[in-house]
Amino acid sequence: METCEVLIVGGGPGGSSCAAYLADRGIDVLVIDRERFPRTKLCAGWVTPAVFQALGLDPRTYAERYTLQPIHGFRIAVMGRRVREVNYGHAVSYGIVRSEFDTDLLARSGACVRSGEPVQSIERARTGWVVNGTIHARVVVGAGGHFCPVARALGAKPGRGEHAVYARENEHRMSTEETQACALRGTIPELHFSPDLKGYGWCFRKGRYLNYGLGHEDSASLPQRTNTFFETYRASGRIPATIPARFHGHAYLLYGSSERPFVSDRALLVGDAAGLAYPQSGEGIRTAVESGLLAGRAIAATRQTGGENPYSADRLAPYAAELRRRFGSPHGANYWLKRLPQSLLPGIAGKLLTTRWFAQEILIGRWFLARHEDASIQRGHHPH
Repeated sequence: METCEVLIVGGGPGGSSCAAYLADRGIDVLVIDRERFPRTKLCAGWVTPAVFQALGLDPRTYAERYTLQPIHGFRIAVMGRRVREVNYGHAVSYGIVRSEFDTDLLARSGACVRSGEPVQSIERARTGWVVNGTIHARVVVGAGGHFCPVARALGAKPGRGEHAVYARENEHRMSTEETQACALRGTIPELHFSPDLKGYGWCFRKGRYLNYGLGHEDSASLPQRTNTFFETYRASGRIPATIPARFHGHAYLLYGSSERPFVSDRALLVGDAAGLAYPQSGEGIRTAVESGLLAGRAIAATRQTGGENPYSADRLAPYAAELRRRFGSPHGANYWLKRLPQSLLPGIAGKLLTTRWFAQEILIGRWFLARHEDASIQRGHHPH
């Protein structure tokens, strides 16, 4: 049986960030993922400068090898109403292709990786966990997204008792003709909010890649909402008529919308497995990276305390406290919207989103870019 100190289930941004932190400090860490990298990962794929800072990665260096679309602002509207453009005049965020981004982060982590290996069984043992009957780890990190098997082992029940956001989207590599005919500017992604403020559609150009889709809290109406949004958008001429109406679905939890435990005995959850996406925007890359680094820091700190079980729930509890300190009230900054009568939301949405100050400072600046938050969590480096 193979043994390791830390087993990370999931090689996305959260898992690879945690692995990098631990590997930098000489801790024996193994990452397993059911997919082989590079793998397709549908995601609008915008990341703020804080993500690159946390990873210790220079965007200019990254752009020498991979797709990196500078974002200067957004075109925003309530569906069917007047569009407001917010343009900061310089790069405030970046667009990436997740298959490239995730593969690079995992390769840079320095950890041992076993890809193409799904978790088929996960069982507690006296001194840790046994996964697939072949791997023994003293502590496991669940970084496998909404349906993470580690989260399931800790009691999570995706689809039952959890208030998730559901999305249908696609990423299409445009032909030369489509690229020339596409009216979208890569520097200005487009967001169209539903009148009830419970979701939004987007269309985002990243070089030759076009990412488009819609996310909403109501899964039953999602296919119809997505199709209507896409056909209306395509009919506007903003994107070529040849762009396919092909969509793939996924789900994720907003921070504060679930009861998933952040820690348990010899186990931690990070990123979407812990339900950490920003409640205002649904963005989950930054929360995955920062929670992965915090989890790595917690594991490294408790490991130094020694004893038969340095990874008890009590000793790992500071990780949960750090998450709450970092991400604040689980209700989120838009909690007040949920307390208003539903009949008032369409009027409120129309007024707020077309107000320049609110659109620039609150909706985009605070909710989507989190410009008020410091990039205080960083991978750093510790020589072996």
